[in-house]
Amino acid sequence: MSSTELPSVPPANVLPRVAPVRLEAGERLRSVRLPGITLAVRSRPPTREDLPRALYVHGLGGSSQNWSALMAQLEDTVDGEAVDLPGFGDSPPPDDGNYSITAHARAVIRYLDACGQGPVHLLGNSLGGAVSTRVAALRPDLVRTLTLVSPALPELRVQRTAVPTALLALPGVVTLFTRLTREWTAEQRVRGMMALCYGDPARVTPEGFRNAVQEMERRLQLPYFWDAMARSARGIVDAYTLGGQHGLWRQAERVLAPTLLIYGGRDQLVGFRMAQRAARAFRDSRLLTLPDAGHVAMMEYPETVATAFRELLAETAGPRAEDGDTDESMGG
Repeated sequence: MSSTELPSVPPANVLPRVAPVRLEAGERLRSVRLPGITLAVRSRPPTREDLPRALYVHGLGGSSQNWSALMAQLEDTVDGEAVDLPGFGDSPPPDDGNYSITAHARAVIRYLDACGQGPVHLLGNSLGGAVSTRVAALRPDLVRTLTLVSPALPELRVQRTAVPTALLALPGVVTLFTRLTREWTAEQRVRGMMALCYGDPARVTPEGFRNAVQEMERRLQLPYFWDAMARSARGIVDAYTLGGQHGLWRQAERVLAPTLLIYGGRDQLVGFRMAQRAARAFRDSRLLTLPDAGHVAMMEYPETVATAFRELLAETAGPRAEDGDTDESMGG
């Protein structure tokens, strides 16, 4: 294998057994087989049968666990499910090895189409924010409202602290990085991740840190972990270079759904300066800025995010005209 190739990944049916993913009290995890992909879906029993449906989409290197705190806050507001994108969490790699923004968006669309229960409140963070933007633009019939937490939309001038993550997209970098960090413990990796993603890592409880370490140990046993990271990072970089109708900013302008944008003032991965541009791009937007939050506001300030989401639902209550383009064709 040359240094420019990613490690080969064994087929899903021969992957080694690893520890099960962690579930918070009241959570359930099920596996859904769809054409070309198998998705793990996390949920909580709704408090009422008539609650509207919501779907949560995590960011690069994350999983459905990233939404557990917010899901608990909103269990009396929506019937929520959080999906593990292919290759992340408890979802195996996609059959075709495609980790582009388009492929992740298609996975979400396939799941929503398979559910067949009408439009949902769609929430996405980081990579999941870019994916959710594309879903909302291409399939407005599937999205009732859109909530984006630090969405990974193209920036002309990327923050220096975000450069190492972007470098994962370069051929050979993953092989080099895994070699250089072979001796790093799971605790060291988690501390570094929290320093990058949280506005104030001290907000993480000791139990939360232990759980994160346990999850990191589990992920490092997966032979496709770094492959999924690198190819998804490459997918973000590729999406940043797309122009025309497939460009993410152009697609943001096409979104019909009422949109809540949430940005953290201490975000080291998505520039806080992008908040105003996003607010202008989405035609029906409202903006929440959290000066002390980092990249994962729904994990740092779940109560605040839940309150803003409830306000969005109250403001947009009632039927919405289901017009616009419903073409699932995707470029990229």
